[in-house]
Order: sequence, then structure tokens, then C-alpha cells
Amino acid sequence: MPPGITLAADAPGLSAANTGFMLICSALVMLMTPGLAFFYGGMVRVKSTLNMLMMCFISLGIVTVLWVLYGFSLAFGTDSGSLIGWSADYVGLSGIGINQLWDGYSIPVYVFAVFQLMFAIITPALISGALADRVKFTAWALFVALWATVVYFPVAHWVWGSGGWLFEMGVIDFAGGTAVHINAGAAALGVILVIGKRVGFGRDPMRPHSLPLVMLGAGLLWFGWFGFNAGSWLGNDDGVGAVMFVNTQVATAAAMLAWLAYEKIRHGSLTTLGAASGAVAGLVAITPSGGSASPLGAIAIGAVAGLLCAMAVGLKYRFGFDDSLDVVGVHLVGGVVGSLLVGFFATGGVQSDARGLFYGGGFEQLGKQAVGVFAVLAYSLVVSAILALVLDRTIGMRVGEDDEISGIDQVEHAETAYDFSGAGGGAGSRRTASVPAGTAAAAPQTRKVDA
Repeated sequence: MPPGITLAADAPGLSAANTGFMLICSALVMLMTPGLAFFYGGMVRVKSTLNMLMMCFISLGIVTVLWVLYGFSLAFGTDSGSLIGWSADYVGLSGIGINQLWDGYSIPVYVFAVFQLMFAIITPALISGALADRVKFTAWALFVALWATVVYFPVAHWVWGSGGWLFEMGVIDFAGGTAVHINAGAAALGVILVIGKRVGFGRDPMRPHSLPLVMLGAGLLWFGWFGFNAGSWLGNDDGVGAVMFVNTQVATAAAMLAWLAYEKIRHGSLTTLGAASGAVAGLVAITPSGGSASPLGAIAIGAVAGLLCAMAVGLKYRFGFDDSLDVVGVHLVGGVVGSLLVGFFATGGVQSDARGLFYGGGFEQLGKQAVGVFAVLAYSLVVSAILALVLDRTIGMRVGEDDEISGIDQVEHAETAYDFSGAGGGAGSRRTASVPAGTAAAAPQTRKVDA
């Protein structure tokens, strides 16, 4: 994704095919945020459904505006100290020519900017799943704005920006294992350690209220992820994007099967929630690694990620942190697995000549990957926890206990997701259309975890 250095005489002209391809990929990545909203929305209880949808959707508004104002400049502007970028022409996207090409590529700067915008949008939305049921919506919106500014934009520059220190080191992250998934997963862990557990965590049943919504969301994520991954090569001229497309499908399938196999052996059942979660784990893991691996390597990466993520979701009960919808177990663990496995499965024959341990490359690339993984993890964890602590001590991050028990949808949005009484779900029907606390009417199933 980062720009290359191209001599003027060799600079490519604008490619209508690549430009159209990247616009389609951008739209597919945008669709992933509503898909994530459905995925998360089905996993919460009835009384929190709308809040979960809104926590995802608000990122579309906040991050879009910030990206245009200064985010694109911070992430992809001229490097300063290998830590951050800045270009005055990118502020407000005001100094960009309509036909100005992204350096070294055949697509306009506008197209690159909008494609990267969709990554910036979904990353904070991923965090929201860890905080379900208990966060003030205004505090969450402010957190998104602050987090995007001081965490996502700088990390995107480190990983993908020309001059960014991880990019210059040679850390491979094809489409976001570090900048998106480890970044979001570590942030989720930092915030939940500050705000604490839901009322009744570990005691009351907190089952998904609509597994069909979960499956719909997972399907939309899988569909959109082809744009997320294949589009990250920024063109379609040399076949690398095609390899990434294939590896995305292969790894996702392998991860889903591995998760289900673990469930069957460990718990004796094959659940729809497990299938959806396994698919997402595979998508996460192949995101950084799919441009380096062969399809056989993608099978291995997906299987390892599916197994380890299935095991990891139970850690919240063992260690006592309330990761509501397993953002840490799936996105943090899956991102770490996929990023580190580049150091084993990189063939040296796809996106770069870097070879992993299994292809005669020794430990060099694995070491680089480890630096990238733990640098992003540590930075995001610490800064996110600090942001949450500041907000909690000032405006307060959590709703009151009574409001949490009665239902955050009514308290924060004056609406309910479903009209069981026929009186409507808006503010005017709060007394007649309210949902009893703890209702989980539509889904008796719940994810089985290691206690």
C-alpha cells in the first residue's frame, strides 16, 4: 500500500481499469462497517442492539470528517522523524489535483485517500464490540475522535507511510494485521481494563439475541474483505491481488473448519456462532500474510488462527476481563497470529522477495514481524487505556448501573430494536415498547468457552 519511488520517465499514467477496480474495492470496504454492525448487533442482548449498531455507524461520520480535515495528511503525508506524516496539500484534501496520481501507481490520489479512509473507519468500530452494553454514547463518540487522531493515524504512518519506521524496517503487513486488527484488539483490552465489567458478567446469561443477524454480518464481512485485501495492492496488473483474493477465501474457510472442529472436540457441538467467529478469525489472520503466502500456506495460517482464536475467547473468564464480543480473542489474537506467521510462510515469490523460516529465509523476517506486532500492541494498549481513563474521570465512560440493567438502547437512544407491543419503537413509546431487562428472546444458544 505505501507509495514507491518512481523515476519521472517511468511514472505510470492513469489507468481507468485500476481506478475503477479501486473504487469498487473502496465501496466493498465501506460495506464492512455496516456488516460489522450486524455481526456485533446480533451478538448482544435485545436491549443493547441499537446501541451496538450505532457504535459502529458513528465511526462512518466521525472518522470521515477527521480524515478529510487532517487524518490523511497525518497518515500519508511527508514523513517527519519516521513517526508521523504531514502535507499541507492533503489538509482538507484541498491541494490535490483531480488527475494527480498516487506516487508510483496508476490511480488518483483521491482514490487512494478514499480507500484508506474506509480502513480508518472500520478500525475504531472494531473496538466497540468489547464495550457492549455499558458505555455512554457521547463518551464513545469522543473516544473514537481522539483514538483515531492519536493512535490510528500515527500507526498507519508507521506501517504503510513512506518513511514510517516499521515500513522502512521491512515489516510486512499487506492489508492491516498490525495497523487495523492488533491496533483495535489492543485498544479494546486497554479500555475494558479501565471501565470494568458489565453488571452480571460471569453470573447472568448474556446470549446473542439473533444468530441470523450474526451470520448475515459475517457474510457481509467476508464479502467486503475481498476488497479490503485484494484492493490493498492498489492495482490489478501483476497478479498479486489475485493471489491475495484466493488466499482470503482459502484461509477463511480453513479457519472456520478449525474453529468448528475445536468446538466439536471440546464441547460436543457445532454452533453457528462458532462458524461465523471462525470465519472472521481467518479473515483477520490472512490480512497481513496473504500477500506473502501460497494457497497451501493460507490453509495453514487459517487453521492455526481458527484454533488459537477459538481457544483464546475463553481467556476473559479465566483472567476476569469483560471482552463482551471477543474483540481481543479474535482480532488481537488473530492479528498477532497472522502477522507472525509471515515470518514462517512468506514464499519470497508474491508481494516481495522476503522469505520466511519454512522457505529458507531464517529468522530475519520473523524478527521484523515480532517488532511490528509488539510495538503496535504496546502503543495502542497504553494510549487507549490513558484516553479511556481521562474520559472516565472527566465526563464518565459508563452509563449508570440501573440504566445498564434496564437497557442502554432506551437510555441512550430513546428507541428499541424491536416493536413487540405494536406501539412503535421510538421515544414516544418508551413505556409501552420497552424490553424487560436481560431479555434474550431469539437465541437460546451461546458460545461455549473454557471457564
